[in-house]
Amino acid sequence: MNFTLRQLQYFRAVAEQRNFGRAAQVCHVSQPALSVQIKALEEVMGGPLFERQARDILLTPLGRDVLDRARQVLNAASALERFARDHSVGHRSLSIGMIPTVAPYLLPGVLAGLRTGDVSLRVQIREARTERLLSLLRAGEIDAAVLALPSGGGDLFEETLFEDRFLLAGSPDRVARMGLNPDALRPVDLASAQLMLLEDGHCLTDQALEVCGKDRTSGQINMGASSLATLSRLVAEGFGLTLMPELAARSETEAVPGLHLLRFGAPQPSRTIGLVRRSSSADEAWFSDLAQVIREVGEGIVNDARA
Repeated sequence: MNFTLRQLQYFRAVAEQRNFGRAAQVCHVSQPALSVQIKALEEVMGGPLFERQARDILLTPLGRDVLDRARQVLNAASALERFARDHSVGHRSLSIGMIPTVAPYLLPGVLAGLRTGDVSLRVQIREARTERLLSLLRAGEIDAAVLALPSGGGDLFEETLFEDRFLLAGSPDRVARMGLNPDALRPVDLASAQLMLLEDGHCLTDQALEVCGKDRTSGQINMGASSLATLSRLVAEGFGLTLMPELAARSETEAVPGLHLLRFGAPQPSRTIGLVRRSSSADEAWFSDLAQVIREVGEGIVNDARA
């Protein structure tokens, strides 16, 4: 079974024009030549595609089914043609994954930096949790992922970007009632009943439990928030305390005026943000360039929070 893109183009033209003569004009061919190709396509498809009436051309049931699929094939072929044309003149595309506790805060600066470096670069962003990003990366559906290290994948190459320290976040009254000297404040001083964390599955939740020395099986810890934005609003209203990454500090305090942040004593708890790609990927300049852009944006945000 063989058919050509040209036959599909002629078939689509006849279906849209509902006239062989007008379809031939649209396709810039003679009507006999177009009719020959339609006939050949009908032989391949196993039946007539058109019901030929005196003054009109109608699709047969088979023709309707073929038209849907023909349009999909022609659209895909057109997209592939545009890709080949863009690639030949140096246009590139890049698919990047980011975890939800990083994406809202890094993306504006990263996209601006990438556009400044290469205005022809097309960037696609996938926001998902770590497990999903690693799955997409291994499947070749994204080129790199920004997440907390270590990724735990021996088949992946990791590039460290910057350190993101944790701050204590809550309402001013609740933080004050703790009665702790900020210089002596440690994550392990937090009681399980005080903690509010993101829902299970976020790597930030795992990191917070680890630095606080808590066990996720404790029924006292509230792990129900779906985002840092939600978590910020809850703790600002006095419902508990949480750990806030420096990366999100300015954005969340500006969005939630009642949110109060406090630094832990040294050594301050933190997470390491990195860029990950498949080890089998070619070690090309795009990865180093991308890492540098993200590093500069991330360091700028956390240094601003520390100042």
